[in-house]
Amino acid sequence: MQATELSKRHWLLILTLTLLTFVLGTSEFVIVGILTDISSSLHMTNAKAGTLVSAFAITFAIATPLVMSATSHFPKRKWMLFLIGSFIILNALCVISTSYIMLLALRMLTAIVTGVLISLAMIVASETMPIAKRGLAISFVFGGFTLANVIGVPIGTVVAEWYGWNATFLLTTFLGGMAFLASFFILPKKLSQVRSSMRDQFSLLTHPRILMAFFIPSLGFGATYAVYTYLVPILKGMEAPSSSISLILFGYGFISIFSNILAGKIASYNPIGRLRFVFLVQAMVLISLFWTTNNFMFGLINIGLMSLMAILLTTSTQLYLIDLAGIYQPKATGLAASLMPVASNVGIAFGSALGGIVYHQGNLLNVTWVGGLVAICASLLTFLSHHFDKKQKTLTKEQINTKTRRAV
Repeated sequence: MQATELSKRHWLLILTLTLLTFVLGTSEFVIVGILTDISSSLHMTNAKAGTLVSAFAITFAIATPLVMSATSHFPKRKWMLFLIGSFIILNALCVISTSYIMLLALRMLTAIVTGVLISLAMIVASETMPIAKRGLAISFVFGGFTLANVIGVPIGTVVAEWYGWNATFLLTTFLGGMAFLASFFILPKKLSQVRSSMRDQFSLLTHPRILMAFFIPSLGFGATYAVYTYLVPILKGMEAPSSSISLILFGYGFISIFSNILAGKIASYNPIGRLRFVFLVQAMVLISLFWTTNNFMFGLINIGLMSLMAILLTTSTQLYLIDLAGIYQPKATGLAASLMPVASNVGIAFGSALGGIVYHQGNLLNVTWVGGLVAICASLLTFLSHHFDKKQKTLTKEQINTKTRRAV
């Protein structure tokens, strides 16, 4: 009989994986907060230091699916512990980095480790939990990234202000050690292990349904980041006091915690069906910013709603990609699990670039219309996917009924 409740062991595993994503998220995102410290210390421009961010994202997006495919047959527990150990070493080496090239190489290697570990954490959360609780478990694991933005990044930035940017990597090294110890004692010893070729893995990407599912979160994140990337200029246009902007951004991150909780609720039943309307609501929230920012209070409320809508898609689309892989290519669930983090990075890059083009063409607030239109595109793609899901279920029922009649 399939368990339907989470045991103490389940919760320990969820918290361990959440700690891991918190550490990985802090290491990935904190670089933005210490960028000027790095550029000053290593005597380079802020623009050059910014390539540490873009190189991480590009490496993450390209390498994660490749490495996941090549290592799909590795024992998950041993592989995860090895990668966490590698993460600790790479961050420790960042502490003693003395040149841009060295730091760039270490960040690119960290991006590979981060992408693979995130994907493995999602697979473990999906495989080891009762089916009814998978959405809750994965929403917690995604919650580690939210906490990284809300708690990890500010702490890492303050550490850099007090002791220098090298000390921030000392912090992430220490956090990595905590994640390793927790994983060593809590990660199950018997996790699934599927042997498959690279050809089997990448055949998954030939399925139109998988590609559609990939672009749903890409467009969802793109919609948010077309606006969020330029949130500070928008706040200044609202005449927000300079001293309050950091507090508003903290509030934005804090509200996203609740977005993450709601994401787990949405994923509990008919997630793709629900997401159709989530994206439509997101579109209305983003477009309404065009008018509400004329009033400081209404603008802040609208920005809070934007944060609440921002990551409602994460848990549902992560599970959807894994489940679709189970239908079309069961040997490629590892690759499928890596697609959601890649899709988010693609969406962030796409949304930021699209918003930037619109911003530089004229009125800053036109980015809200762009974000809304991208969210509508995400909704349309989700409607289409949901239609195909229903059609597939109908065909499956008809096939079962036909076999039953023949058997009789």
